[in-house]
Amino acid sequence: MSAARHPMPPDIASLSLEEVMQKFVGRFRDKTPDWAAFEDAKIEGWKRAQHRFIGAGGSGKHDDPSVIPARNFTLSIMYVEPGQGNAAHTHEVEEVFFVLDGFLDVFVEDESGRRLTTRLGKWECAACPPGVIHGYDNNSLEPVYFQVMLGRARPETMGYADDKLYQRRDAHLKG
Repeated sequence: MSAARHPMPPDIASLSLEEVMQKFVGRFRDKTPDWAAFEDAKIEGWKRAQHRFIGAGGSGKHDDPSVIPARNFTLSIMYVEPGQGNAAHTHEVEEVFFVLDGFLDVFVEDESGRRLTTRLGKWECAACPPGVIHGYDNNSLEPVYFQVMLGRARPETMGYADDKLYQRRDAHLKG
């Protein structure tokens, strides 16, 4: 006989095993790439597709019923073609990049613009602490797939380092 050693939240305890499997399993084949998940993704050089699995990620979009409900973190798979990346930004929580296939150049920078970059390959990761300006670029010749996790179920919209981009950081949610 099995014994659960930790209590289930009330909203889970009321579900059947079939409902648990249906609600908490996400399959890549069922995901639609979201090429407009972020305000900077409209700009050449920062175009990328987000495949949301758990929660809304840093996109601020919280209404997709196919996404597994988040409790304490989010998880997405990003697809980035060569020559693309994302704008320098911060989050109020930790963000992790874990490369699944390809190469990803991850950077951190300070407010003076000093930047350090490192290249991640398959099965390598970088954790970006809260408030640290960071981002990534695909400077390789092949697309990259990587996992992104944020340390909150509903993180705030990205805090772009660029003032003009920061001012319109949530415009993609209104249109």
